[in-house]
Amino acid sequence: MNPRPRRLNVLRWLPDGWIQTAGPRAQKSLYLTFDDGPHPEHTPPLLDLLARHGAKATFFLIGEQIDRHSALAQRIVEEGHTLGNHSFTHPQFETLPLDAQFDEIERTDRALASVSGRPRHGFRPPRGVLPLPLMLRFIRQRRRIAYWSYDSLDYSRRPAPELVDIIKRHPVRAGDIVLMHDDSTISLEMLESLIPTWKAEGFSLLALPQEG
Repeated sequence: MNPRPRRLNVLRWLPDGWIQTAGPRAQKSLYLTFDDGPHPEHTPPLLDLLARHGAKATFFLIGEQIDRHSALAQRIVEEGHTLGNHSFTHPQFETLPLDAQFDEIERTDRALASVSGRPRHGFRPPRGVLPLPLMLRFIRQRRRIAYWSYDSLDYSRRPAPELVDIIKRHPVRAGDIVLMHDDSTISLEMLESLIPTWKAEGFSLLALPQEG
């Protein structure tokens, strides 16, 4: 298992204004990102861990989860993290017509705006699936798709110590956007070990800049 799959090597050659695959490298920064929340069981202890370490992150939220757990979404913002759009119901985008894909995105934009006050947020497609018509419409709208450069593999449901060993064999680099999820305990268990290691190596854990 490799945290840097081949498709990321392809995407990084596209203009950064189209697809974001890395963050600013100032201060030897890492950018933790969490998909599929907010989750009432798993997101709060993750926020507690980040707070203990003075770490910031970006949470790509599902719209219907925002509606169900709006207070938790508000807590994410109040604690200095940034938000992203991860669709409204997390469907298989490749099975939907383009207008239905954008309905998912726009409904989530509205849900996010009710929490953050911002009209638009970076969009990360469910499962990383990026249909070409969707990408082309984003380009026309001058809106960037938020991807990642480093896959924590936490969704594989392998034991956390095994995944931590994989990450240590494939070290992160400054500017990496790290893909994680806050819908299980795996990311929390991994980060309890990884955050102290990364901080000892001189990394700052920052949230991605907000989309303009």
